[in-house]
Amino acid sequence: MSAVLAKPPLGRVLVANGASRSCRRIIWHVRSFSTDTQTQATATKSLSAEQDSSPSLVKAYLDLSKARLSSLVVATTAAGFVAAGGPLNPVTLSAACVGTALCSSSASALNQIIEMDRDAKMKRTQQRPLVKGVLTKEQGQLAAATFAASGTSILALGTDPVTTMLGASNIALYAGLYTYMKPRSKYNTWVGAVVGAIPPVMGWTASGGSIMDVEALLLGSTLYLWQMPHFFALSYMHRVDYKRGGFAMVPVLEENGDETASLITRYTWYLSSVPFVATLTDVTSSMFALEGVALNAYALHVAYKFRNDRTNANARKVFLTSLWYLPSLLMLFLLHSKTWDDEAKDDEKDVYRKLLSEKIHYIRDAGRQMCIHEKAINSANVGSPTNVKDDLSSACPVSLGMK
Repeated sequence: MSAVLAKPPLGRVLVANGASRSCRRIIWHVRSFSTDTQTQATATKSLSAEQDSSPSLVKAYLDLSKARLSSLVVATTAAGFVAAGGPLNPVTLSAACVGTALCSSSASALNQIIEMDRDAKMKRTQQRPLVKGVLTKEQGQLAAATFAASGTSILALGTDPVTTMLGASNIALYAGLYTYMKPRSKYNTWVGAVVGAIPPVMGWTASGGSIMDVEALLLGSTLYLWQMPHFFALSYMHRVDYKRGGFAMVPVLEENGDETASLITRYTWYLSSVPFVATLTDVTSSMFALEGVALNAYALHVAYKFRNDRTNANARKVFLTSLWYLPSLLMLFLLHSKTWDDEAKDDEKDVYRKLLSEKIHYIRDAGRQMCIHEKAINSANVGSPTNVKDDLSSACPVSLGMK
């Protein structure tokens, strides 16, 4: 009993105490290392999150501005500027395109702010930055104001008062009347089409043309008419989603798609008349009308296909056709515009216009060599005097204009 209760020798106690202190030190160092590691890991995660947030914020602002739509706006503005045939000043052209794009971005941002609750109900808009919370409403408002102020300022400083007025008016029309009408009237599409028709007119006026010029009216009318089959097809494909969001689109307000099909077909016919009107008003050569026949024949084909069989697949064909149709039509308009035949506009100092004019005439000549009509006439006049051959070199296009 006494042996069990006996105290351990002093040396053993000292050794045990020393070991205990060593263990405590080791544990302290392990804990310190673990804490430092966790701190470093947290800091690394925070830095990584900050680095990841930068691209996501850029994408959020691009989505808020509807960058894809803005790219279309830039293209149509540039087309209007070039079509005027005036001096191709790169500074003025850049101001017109950038200013118009920023005005469009402002209108898109304001539209998303107003429709945020409706967008949350629709599948196709649920990923928008305001709905997801990537951007706050206040950030959206600040961005919209910044876009508007910078866009109108660039237009005011780099173009002219008329172009600036058109840019500011487009913001008000899109974010105001159009957005107000979307849940209330099916005629919102007609109002929205006016917004899309203005950018090429802005390009025309920025280049020095008048808002009432025949060419400006033709360009604006082309964009207005093009939007009808484009957006009616789009709204038909997403009619269930638009109904969920509470928007009064034509396909939402009908059961069988009769009116939608009728509108798509009717406006495709209207659009098909543009090349003929341009030729008859002597804005373009008759080749625009002739080449437009092939282009519009296919557009009418897909329009009637949807009219006879109203499926999402056929509506999608109309929509996809509209995407390549517009740039094709604008390119043909520019190619066959008679502005490039106006020697009074030629200026040796305007290098950019001179290069573009030479390129357009080169393409025309190359196309003339492939024309069946041209080959038939030249074959029939083999052996004719040189001056006769020179006169016949311009047999294409056949003149159908008023002058």
